Amino acid sequence: MKNTLNSQIERIINQGVKTVIDKDHLRSILKTKKIVIKYGVDPTSPDIHLGHLVCLLKLKQFQELGHQIVFLIGDYTAKIGDPSGANKTRPMLSDEEIRKNVKTYVQQVKGVLDSSKIRIEFNSRWLKKLNYSEIIKLASHFTVARILERDDFWSRFKNEKAIGLHELLYPVMQAYDSVALKADLELGGEDQTFNFLAGRHLMADLKMTPQDIMTMPILIGLDGQKKMSKSLGNYIGITEPAQIQFGKIMSLPDHLIIDYFRLLTTLEPEIIDQYEKELKNKSVNPRDLKEELAYQIVKICHGTKEAEKARQEFINVFKRRKTPTEVPVLKIPKSQTNILEIILLAGLGSSKSEAKRLVSEGAVEILKNNSKFLVTDWSQPVKLNGGDIIKVGKKKFVKINFK
Repeated sequence: MKNTLNSQIERIINQGVKTVIDKDHLRSILKTKKIVIKYGVDPTSPDIHLGHLVCLLKLKQFQELGHQIVFLIGDYTAKIGDPSGANKTRPMLSDEEIRKNVKTYVQQVKGVLDSSKIRIEFNSRWLKKLNYSEIIKLASHFTVARILERDDFWSRFKNEKAIGLHELLYPVMQAYDSVALKADLELGGEDQTFNFLAGRHLMADLKMTPQDIMTMPILIGLDGQKKMSKSLGNYIGITEPAQIQFGKIMSLPDHLIIDYFRLLTTLEPEIIDQYEKELKNKSVNPRDLKEELAYQIVKICHGTKEAEKARQEFINVFKRRKTPTEVPVLKIPKSQTNILEIILLAGLGSSKSEAKRLVSEGAVEILKNNSKFLVTDWSQPVKLNGGDIIKVGKKKFVKINFK
């Protein structure tokens, strides 16, 4: 039993992890007690994406060993907005925006973690109670020089870009969250390291046992270059439909396949090592590995049944060239016969010039029952019946109904 626990601990603190402070101390307490693990998210948008899933899966490993996960909703810190990685002051959110975003967060997290064992907290519970003198006393534990050590603050300072005084208080507030929760460990993305260290510093100043820190790598988005972010449009939402998730993962650049396996699946490391070896020596088609990757991720988000269904749908549509079982419907007037207008109304093209190009390249078809008709002239009217399907390229379909 001892060896099994030791091996589980080693896997948790090493697999897919960027940094651990203090690893020896964390290893020791994991063997002797059930610890309190803080994971905080500011509800600055309504959706959680796969970048958050990286941390949630690590939390699940801790949860399976019986440790206490505290999912902290930063409803108060969201008023400031985390300055991490920001090159300008973030807009302050209203209470209404925050409440709206909070509603979806808890439900999404419960899809990954055991909801009966999650402790959910809101940092407004203690932060809004602080009076002015208490905030001043709290701020006295930090120096301006230390706060400006942050790369984002220092970069803005050097480039003479505005830094709001309220932004300087963000790491102080997040540090106090750790004090209020008596956290043993704080876990999150590597871009949060400065904030986590602030918590560790404040706890030590207040004669508490400093929290240990575990950071996870930042997940690169579908563009293959930048951090996954909804604002950049390179994200996959945790609650997006299984088929959409599957299709987006299949569009992933090949160089991200192994990173995604390591950070977003529960497969054994030895299996992923084998996939990496096969990918390097080109003994496997990257598309086949992406198909397995998509299945594994969708299974975590939606369950085995939906993952199987999404995989079969992908095989039917993209390998066997069948029409999807579920196609979005576009309602148009019977008088609408201009293919360019229809493509734009359906969102299958971004402009008339793009729609013309798609037609000219032979990428637009009309599917009528078991027959296919290629649209070759964008200037000619098209004849459509209710239930006909317009296909653009290999992946885009819309079913026509009349108003």
